[in-house]
Amino acid sequence: MAESPEEVAVLVQRVVKDIRNAFQRNPHIDEIGLIPCPEARYNRSPIVLVENKLGVESWCVKFLLPYVHNKLLLYRQRKQWLNKDELIDITCTLLLLNPDFTTAWNVRKELILSGTLNPLKDLHLGKLALTKFPKSPETWIHRRWVLQQLIQENSLPSLVTKGNLGAAPVERIHRLVQEEMNVCSEAAGRYPSNYNAWSHRIWVLQHLGKLTVKVLLDELSSTKYWVSMHVSDHSGFHYRQFLLKSLIGKTATDNNVLVRNQMVNEQNPSLEKEEESGGAEAGFSEEQSVDLPCCLEEELELCTELIDSYPGHETLWCHRRRVFYLQHHVSNRLPLLSAVVSSADGSDETLNNSHHSPAASHMAQAMDVDGLNESSSKQGYTQETKRLKRAPLQDSLSPEMEYRFIDKVLATCRDVDQARFATAYRKWLVTFLGQ
Repeated sequence: MAESPEEVAVLVQRVVKDIRNAFQRNPHIDEIGLIPCPEARYNRSPIVLVENKLGVESWCVKFLLPYVHNKLLLYRQRKQWLNKDELIDITCTLLLLNPDFTTAWNVRKELILSGTLNPLKDLHLGKLALTKFPKSPETWIHRRWVLQQLIQENSLPSLVTKGNLGAAPVERIHRLVQEEMNVCSEAAGRYPSNYNAWSHRIWVLQHLGKLTVKVLLDELSSTKYWVSMHVSDHSGFHYRQFLLKSLIGKTATDNNVLVRNQMVNEQNPSLEKEEESGGAEAGFSEEQSVDLPCCLEEELELCTELIDSYPGHETLWCHRRRVFYLQHHVSNRLPLLSAVVSSADGSDETLNNSHHSPAASHMAQAMDVDGLNESSSKQGYTQETKRLKRAPLQDSLSPEMEYRFIDKVLATCRDVDQARFATAYRKWLVTFLGQ
């Protein structure tokens, strides 16, 4: 085994070269790992490439990592010169073994800005590093920086003439979003409660996915199975809470725009162009419409199923608390929106007759929701359809359903933690509803 500085330098240079050659032979490497091997038993390279998996024998790390680390620091201190190819190889080797070394990522940022390094290669390098270190904060931070560079490239007018980006901006952004979703899912599966991965997923939706209703609904659907298999993962359920809150905010914004457009159209009924534009916007609103009470009810049903199937998990009770809060918030806010619509339509008899009892108030809220959907999306529901849709809302929005669920859990559960969480949830309900 190499001991002298000269022998270590020769060994490290050979290993760095072997890593570069491995990526050249197989650019589709999708995972890295350490192979437990205390000593070099054979006179062969410690880099092992099997199919799409890259392994590094552990005995060489104690020589490899300090050497490339010191060499990069000497370069940053301007005590040693390295050309661009050497910088790419050294930083690649260093980051595969220690992705939280910020200096190496900063060097690669400079290489990207100078046009020497393709940013897509850095995304691939970060993806590999996350297979071994799925919670590495510096890797996620650098990944967001690279994505920002790609977004800026897509916004440039010279994009079509560059010819090196491969696809149209919209298609390319869509592929980037899908790739990031896959990377986040893999990292979240490798490390429990991986806050960094889920926060990155939120960032991608905000900056690349634009938080459209379709994207939000697709994410709710795609993560449902994941959280069902990871019932103690707070970060995964927090992500679903973010999706629900974003849907509520998006729907409220679309409804406000719709109400404003309807009022403008009624003030100018003789202008055909404005009527046509209003119809186009109404069609757009129809495409983006979402049944918020139904989404929240389905999320509450998911909580019920998971709490019954997996007793004693505090994460599920915390998520149920948040979903009920959002459901209560929506049920209290939607009548205000429909009141504006009703005043614009000149019909507010329903609202005037709905203040006599809590049960009548819940019924009026459900009717107002249906009236808002009917006037905004123009789907032409029949009275029977509206009656069927109205019935479950009255029950689902009632706190009595939650109290009955808690009583059922306390009467049937044998888990001490489950009973404790149910009791705490009841106390929270009493405090929250009493405000």
